[in-house]
Amino acid sequence: MKSKLKIALLLFVFAGLTIVEFDSCKKYPDGPSFTLRTRTHRVAGTWRVENYKVNGTDYTSLVTDYTETYSKDGNYSYSWGSLAGTGTWTFENNDEEIQISGVSNQDDHRLFIMKLEEKSFWYYYMDGSDRKEVHLIQ
Repeated sequence: MKSKLKIALLLFVFAGLTIVEFDSCKKYPDGPSFTLRTRTHRVAGTWRVENYKVNGTDYTSLVTDYTETYSKDGNYSYSWGSLAGTGTWTFENNDEEIQISGVSNQDDHRLFIMKLEEKSFWYYYMDGSDRKEVHLIQ
């Protein structure tokens, strides 16, 4: 009977440590805690704006037709009405940031990832002293 109790206790401790380990794997402030999809696969796709703020002020209504597209091979593009641009993207700083390097009609930006899930991608970037926060959805 004592050996069954020891085994049960060991399994309980192992399960508890596993849960703590998964929770500590959370890469971005707003999630996810655990996913089987790679970061590149989660970024890849075409995204549209759900929310856009500059220094905390909501400007979402001004960018309703804005989209960003990230490919798995590192290409980037955006479209906003008649405006469009291209560039490349790479993960930086232990995959906590994305560096956008402009090619055509695109400035260089460092995106600070807040949330990266399959259907939700949040980041902010600094434009001078302005903090621009973008919440994208697929």
